[in-house]
Amino acid sequence: MSNPHYKKVGVIGAGTMGNGIAQVFATAGSEVLMVDAAEAALERGQSAIAKSLARSVKKERMTQAEADAICARVKTSTTIADLTDQELVVEAVVEKKAVKSSVLQELDKTLPAGTILATNTSSISITELAAATSRPDRVIGMHFMNPVPVMKLIEVIRGHETSDETTSAVLACSESLGKVPVEATDYPGFVANRVLMPMINEAVFCLMEGVASRDGIDTVMKLGMAHPMGPLALADLIGLDVCLDILEVLHSGLGDDKYRPCPLLRRMVAAGHLGRKSGKGFYDYQG
Repeated sequence: MSNPHYKKVGVIGAGTMGNGIAQVFATAGSEVLMVDAAEAALERGQSAIAKSLARSVKKERMTQAEADAICARVKTSTTIADLTDQELVVEAVVEKKAVKSSVLQELDKTLPAGTILATNTSSISITELAAATSRPDRVIGMHFMNPVPVMKLIEVIRGHETSDETTSAVLACSESLGKVPVEATDYPGFVANRVLMPMINEAVFCLMEGVASRDGIDTVMKLGMAHPMGPLALADLIGLDVCLDILEVLHSGLGDDKYRPCPLLRRMVAAGHLGRKSGKGFYDYQG
């Protein structure tokens, strides 16, 4: 695409979400700087983008030349200081309020006053994150879904002080990426995770209480509710630590015990069984 909504975009974090976000912006024609403190993470991120694009070439959705051009539009850096004149920066670091606030604070000090700071948080208050900056009117939630290049939805969440101008710009930007933006109000979990996480949590309770087996629970939801993936397999894909973090935000933010994380979920996270990324969760991925 020759006329991207934003010519220069920054992405903070080169993990699963970060490299996916970098890929969709580069595919839309933006020059992207992907920043991560770890050089190894940047290398993994670039490799993930190349593999994703290679699959598209194999399926004849794009040419090899187009894929090469997209890869070339993603540059990397290990320091936020290398961001200078980006019009939009999306942070996609770990789902911890203190870490995200620190990143946004540093971005606020580094970038021009007009730059929009978007957070890919899936549950944390946009208003609270924006308070770490001197530009709360230009801070907004831009919650992409995993896998980012495939999933059409972006939840767009305005904080208490996010301006109409910022919101309109991000909605238009989301559409320019070929996504469908849905506006949500700044309450814990927004829409996606306020609905999804209690379902996953209840599935873990069913397993803990012996209501049904792991396979039984997932089969009921796939065949009975037409879900493409069972809740326990989905939890493994998301990451059990991420599920726990989001449930903690819902529980503390809304004060309702229906969001209380299942003790089995806590125990599995404590044991390091985080799902696909660790090789073992409710299912075993090491074989």
